[in-house]
Amino acid sequence: MRKLLTAFVGSMALAAAPLALSAEATKELKMAYDADPVTLDIHEQLSGGMLQLSHMTFDPLIRWNKDLGFDARLAESWERIDDKTMRFKLREGVKFHSGNELTTKDVVFTYDRLKQSSDFKAIFAPFNGINVIDDYTFELVTAEPYPLLLNTATYIFPMDSKFYSGETENGQSKAAITKHGSSFASGNLSGTGPYIVTSRQQGVRMEFERFADYWDEASPGNVKKIVLTPIKENNTRVSALLSGGVDFIAPVPPTDLERIKRDEDTDLVAMSGTRIIMFHMNQDRVEAFKNPKVRQAVAYAINQEGIAAKIMKGFATPAAQMSPAGYSGHNESLKPRYDVKKAQELMKEAGYEDGFTITMMSPNNRYVNDDKIAQAAAAMLARINITVDLKTLPKAQYWPEFDARSGDMMLIGWHADTEDSANFFEFLTFCPNADTGAGQYNAGNYCNPEIDALVAKANVETDREKRAAMLQDVEKQLYDDAAFIPLHWQDLAWASKKNVKLEPILNVMNFPYLGDLVVE
Repeated sequence: MRKLLTAFVGSMALAAAPLALSAEATKELKMAYDADPVTLDIHEQLSGGMLQLSHMTFDPLIRWNKDLGFDARLAESWERIDDKTMRFKLREGVKFHSGNELTTKDVVFTYDRLKQSSDFKAIFAPFNGINVIDDYTFELVTAEPYPLLLNTATYIFPMDSKFYSGETENGQSKAAITKHGSSFASGNLSGTGPYIVTSRQQGVRMEFERFADYWDEASPGNVKKIVLTPIKENNTRVSALLSGGVDFIAPVPPTDLERIKRDEDTDLVAMSGTRIIMFHMNQDRVEAFKNPKVRQAVAYAINQEGIAAKIMKGFATPAAQMSPAGYSGHNESLKPRYDVKKAQELMKEAGYEDGFTITMMSPNNRYVNDDKIAQAAAAMLARINITVDLKTLPKAQYWPEFDARSGDMMLIGWHADTEDSANFFEFLTFCPNADTGAGQYNAGNYCNPEIDALVAKANVETDREKRAAMLQDVEKQLYDDAAFIPLHWQDLAWASKKNVKLEPILNVMNFPYLGDLVVE
């Protein structure tokens, strides 16, 4: 069902009213993604699409740059006070879309909300709280020395505490986080970011207009209006760019890379990615998946190199672990292990030579060729007598099913939120714990307390070499136990008209900083 939701209603009408813009912000950008944001509440879901929305409509305290260092954003400076405390100084005079001014009260409100979010609270588990010094100075405090404090600060996008406080007409708290449901925050937005949301028709169209009082006067961005159209079908999305219907698309499917390169009116930018694409095997739903030999058989039955070569057209790196090269936990000794004969032997040893039937679920518009990857995996499992009932869904329908663990095998992609190996484990393999948020995206219900304890130990180890050795040991243990089925690290590609200067705003995190985009 298509539902028209307006981002600014009632008290937000004034915030959406156009004000006098600088002369530079005059351009319009029409862009097509494979999907649009599923909500306006940036704490409802931890995903690439929601982080892209966050960077368009909010600002973080600090943000990653191309060198994987940190640039000052709403925090103009920071300093280490002791091994558990970092002091931040906020910029003064920053306005929210509502007209309210940013202060430390908004940072505290946001921090408290993140600690309540089922998707984010695990990231902030190492933190003890915030010390407020004054309206523009505060300290982030961790329980133990934590080497990833600044990494985590990139996920604090201060929210407008006045705007999100109080109750709606029906008595619901405006600060409430409602997963896959209707809430004030899911349909209303007031951030400090370069764009306000002026209209939203879920699954059809979303419009943004540059915020006239945006604090970053040094930004080179000159785009006044952005129109986002979700186009799920790869060919249709590429054709929209080549025909001039849109100015910018993402992702670019591997099958169309050469087609775009040949077009003299378009630019293509590609880079190696660090998002792991993988399957979980749900041990609570399938008794056989509790047997390590069965899980290992599935691992041996899946041809990662074949998927990367044929389905991804070489635009992916076959994976045998979560941590990509360059991450502290990357274990060079782990290799893909495709061997159908070995898989069949393991099934026989486990007492499942005749196989069994499972359900498999995958999105069909979230990751590059996600539905085709699932189809290929299902066909491969047939060779070890595992019959697969496959169901693919648009991501807006898929995530509620994923959260409900509705499939026996479920596909997910994950980019480490902190650019660190531990984040993969904390969300994807930790023993699920609703109270702490651990294992929030562990759709296999895999649980190994010893591995979790080793990751926790690594998270307070400040010696980089010792920490790396611990995380590499974790990868080896997960590999031996076949805790999940890694497929590949998905490469990244964007394409645009030549007058859209994409390259300066792109990053390996895959959320372009559209506020700084220049259109000639």
